[in-house]
Amino acid sequence: MEAAALILFAISLGLATIVRRRQRRLVALESSVASRDEVIRHLRAQLRAARDERTKTAALSSAIANVSFDSVMVLDEDLKLVVCKEPAFNFCKAKACIGETLPSLIDSPDLLELVELTLREDEGLEEHFVVDERHYRARTQMLHSGEQRFVSLAIQDISELVSLNRSRRDLVANISHELRTPITRIRLIIDSLFLDADKPKRKASIQSLKEIAMETDALLWLSQELLDLSMIESGQKILRMVPMPLKQIIDEASERFEAQAEMKDLTIVSHVPARLGALCDADQLKRALGNLIHNAIKWSPTHDAITITAAERSDEIVVSVFDNGPGVHDELRERIFERFYQGDSSRSGDEGTGLGLAICKHIVEAHGGRIWAEGNSQGRGGRFSLTLLKADFELLPAVEGDGALQEQGLVITPAG
Repeated sequence: MEAAALILFAISLGLATIVRRRQRRLVALESSVASRDEVIRHLRAQLRAARDERTKTAALSSAIANVSFDSVMVLDEDLKLVVCKEPAFNFCKAKACIGETLPSLIDSPDLLELVELTLREDEGLEEHFVVDERHYRARTQMLHSGEQRFVSLAIQDISELVSLNRSRRDLVANISHELRTPITRIRLIIDSLFLDADKPKRKASIQSLKEIAMETDALLWLSQELLDLSMIESGQKILRMVPMPLKQIIDEASERFEAQAEMKDLTIVSHVPARLGALCDADQLKRALGNLIHNAIKWSPTHDAITITAAERSDEIVVSVFDNGPGVHDELRERIFERFYQGDSSRSGDEGTGLGLAICKHIVEAHGGRIWAEGNSQGRGGRFSLTLLKADFELLPAVEGDGALQEQGLVITPAG
């Protein structure tokens, strides 16, 4: 009996040992399974993040295909920004863009409607919109990644293009008007020469021919302005900067407009020291001064005077043209030098193309100088001034008749 009991005890002890070993193995196995489950969950999370990142990267790569656009961004279905190309950060109102909604970033109902319409229609669209008085072009494109949908939004600043297009329209309108008016007058004048029973009187014929000549000069002036501006802006006008006597240049520029001044009974007076020299291209400077004189004639009242002065100031010369016309409003002092800009046509007779002062500005700046207009708050009448580099008197070429008479200045008065 004792032997049987010992055998049973030994068997029980062995079984207990085996059970404990298997329990320890089971616990270790459960711990290993739990650890592996955690690793699997972590790997799955990484896989999802990688897929999301790949989706965003693919969306951005597709959006950046619009290389002509300044700003590129990708939005999800909730209109939240998920990817943003660097320049777009400058376009947005908020500094931290990612995760923000489109309405909170860009204040444009038109742009918001474009994105929402893209999501509804599930197709790319294009639209223009305006923010803070600047014009933009926006293009959208739908992007799909499984069940997720994204909208790529590309934005381009086209303000300069809009301005150029407006200038082009103004140019076409101005040229059309300026050509039509003199051509119509020439046609009418020619017709009138042959309507008086085919026997036009000599005096009337001469007056008509003078009017034809005047209108022809207007056409030539228009074509020359267009040619000058085109060549200056394209860099085809090469300046020959040499020391020149300023008085000679101003006198020659003034004499060109003697006939026009005579038609309005105007006097052109210049007060320029004979020993004053400028480093300049004489032909181009005459063109700039001619435009200023032409502008003064256009705005001056009849039976009046236009005054041209020049004086030294440090290492430069200041040339000024004065008239007693309506002057320039303070708020227009900068704008009048823009291409195609014209002042009050009701007072100017709707003459000119708006190119004269723009050409002046190009020429003066090419000489290394400045040009400006004084506003009405600084005095009555039109006052335009420009600066030129001063040249040593010893380097100036000799001028015929240089003497006391030239020191008194040139006065051009109407004949009779």
